Amino acid sequence: MKVSGFTFIRNAVRYDYPIKEAILSILPVCDEVVVMLGNSDDDTRGLLESISSDKIKIFDSVWDDSLREGGQVLAVETDKAFAKIDPSADWAFYIQGDELFHENGIPAVLEAMHKYKDHPEVEGLLFKYLHFYGSYDFIGDSRRWYRNEVRIIRNTPRFHSYKDAQGFKIDGRKPNVKAVDAYIYHYGWVKPPESMQAKQQSFQKLWHTDEWVEENVPKAETFDYSGIDSLARFKGTHPAVMADRIARKNWQFTFDPSQKKLSLQSRFLHLIERITGWRIGEWKNYRII
Repeated sequence: MKVSGFTFIRNAVRYDYPIKEAILSILPVCDEVVVMLGNSDDDTRGLLESISSDKIKIFDSVWDDSLREGGQVLAVETDKAFAKIDPSADWAFYIQGDELFHENGIPAVLEAMHKYKDHPEVEGLLFKYLHFYGSYDFIGDSRRWYRNEVRIIRNTPRFHSYKDAQGFKIDGRKPNVKAVDAYIYHYGWVKPPESMQAKQQSFQKLWHTDEWVEENVPKAETFDYSGIDSLARFKGTHPAVMADRIARKNWQFTFDPSQKKLSLQSRFLHLIERITGWRIGEWKNYRII
């Protein structure tokens, strides 16, 4: 069985993306990792080349900055990376620049890839998600955060990245997947306040016009983390490759998890989910079989 990892990145140093750790997190289960390096204004290439592994394959790309509707350029760059993986690979493991695969899930993922390799009806593997916010000590627990997403897919050109690259479609439909007992940790909302504010000002341009960004993104030196609706304290462990980054954290973030900024409807739906595990109206870009 052969597994290829793939990802894309641009300006990782400037906006403090944990892309190095992201790649390191999937290396143990991959025979190669393709990185589509976008035209950057910093030393992202040097950061990637500092990874001590001959599995890494870096390809250069120029982003089409005119694709500003719905984050479409992110899907385009994902598809570029996917197209570069080894044609003989059975599975493709996708990871974004602010996501990490927790090593606790390695046995389950390897078992599932071996088990379903010769079962073409299984088109992908579905991961659980934790979304961190503000610091490495808090996770989002409201309905605004998606709970699952497909991160391993079959190596077939029938797959394409969907919308803003959150998930995939195969032949234009939702893929048929099996859920695995493995986690992806999303750290996109954990950065120094200065880096987060700079990211917001730049990143929103992937979805909106300059005029929209001018009117809706606050002009400030640092990001205001206080507007979040609901968080829970994280009680687990982080991926081992995050240890150095977490130790370097140099900003403070505090939050009282008992304070929920939720509407009455959201509180009711949140209560139903907590009791039953059912998230009413949950959007799923996949079909569990």
